[in-house]
Amino acid sequence: MMWKLLVRNAFRHKLRSLLTIFGVAVAVLAFGLLRTVMDAWYAGVSAAAANRLIIRNAISLTFFLPIAYGDKIRAVDGVEAVSHMSWFGGIYIDRKNFFANFAVDAKSYLELYPEFVVPEDQRDAFVRDRKGCVVGRGLARRFGWQVGDPITLQGTIFAGDWPLTVRAIYTGRDQSIDENQLFFHWDYLNERLKAVSPRRANYAGIFIIRISDPDAAASVSAALDALFSNSLAETLTETERAFQLGFVSMSEAILMAIRMVSFLIIGIIMAVAANTMIMSVRERLHEFAVFKTLGFGALRLGGMIAGESLLICAAGGALGIAGTFPALRLLSHYVSNIFPVLAITPATLVYDGLAVVCVALAAAVFPIRRVVTVRIVDALGRVA
Repeated sequence: MMWKLLVRNAFRHKLRSLLTIFGVAVAVLAFGLLRTVMDAWYAGVSAAAANRLIIRNAISLTFFLPIAYGDKIRAVDGVEAVSHMSWFGGIYIDRKNFFANFAVDAKSYLELYPEFVVPEDQRDAFVRDRKGCVVGRGLARRFGWQVGDPITLQGTIFAGDWPLTVRAIYTGRDQSIDENQLFFHWDYLNERLKAVSPRRANYAGIFIIRISDPDAAASVSAALDALFSNSLAETLTETERAFQLGFVSMSEAILMAIRMVSFLIIGIIMAVAANTMIMSVRERLHEFAVFKTLGFGALRLGGMIAGESLLICAAGGALGIAGTFPALRLLSHYVSNIFPVLAITPATLVYDGLAVVCVALAAAVFPIRRVVTVRIVDALGRVA
């Protein structure tokens, strides 16, 4: 009986209620997309492993490290495995076709990153082929690449055309793994540099190491940096998580703006829902006065109004959450080169739900106060 009464009252003015539901749905959809974009910004942080350290030049990432450092790093206590990589910065056909591409040590790099799942036969083919490359499933899907396809990257940092052959396609172990990257042999890059620019040869952008005990990360990092102190290329060693957070911190102003917009959206939802409930209650003061004369207490009347607000907001929230999934697929089609990992997490859905409930209850506060405090004679007299 109460449920039927709530539905009837909530949709007494169908157009107004439907417009409110639509407004809530749009706001929830926008809130969910913004939350997903923020999660995408932190995707690299979420995927960071506790037992991996990154060693870079202490001055800047734009300064490389001698490849000879690798043997010294391996000799440090606590270091289990070492690899290296260099940002290549190549483009495919057109500059708008941006994606991350790196020159890596073919034999050791994939062993350090088990989250990149590569079939064994494809991995072996990649290691054997000096001009072979590994591409992510998302990147292969984007350009229609298949294993065995020849491709050519145009160098921006390292000039010239760089012909490669797709030897392997990796998939991410879970949805937080970026599947829009390309890796090829550092040896291939270094051989050409030796011929055309010897001074740039035998250098790597960063070293990646796996340590035996994640709790010893601080002591191993200190030992590594001490090893290369007072050298021509001093190092800065940090956990992979800290390394990724360094990139995120560069965009702190943008992230703050996104957070502010998210809160603004919540405020807009609240204003829309509150306006609907205030108008509904004002039109029905006589009805609530009658309920009071029949013995309805403040708690029961407040529950009726809060229930109506929850019903309208829940309908809009459900539509907004349902619409977030196709909207995200459409968005990812256009921004996959900027945000390669775009996925709605359970936490985002929880935030959407909490936002809807909070807005519904907040929107009901003033109408409830009005109904509870109004005198019966005033409400009846106002209508008369």
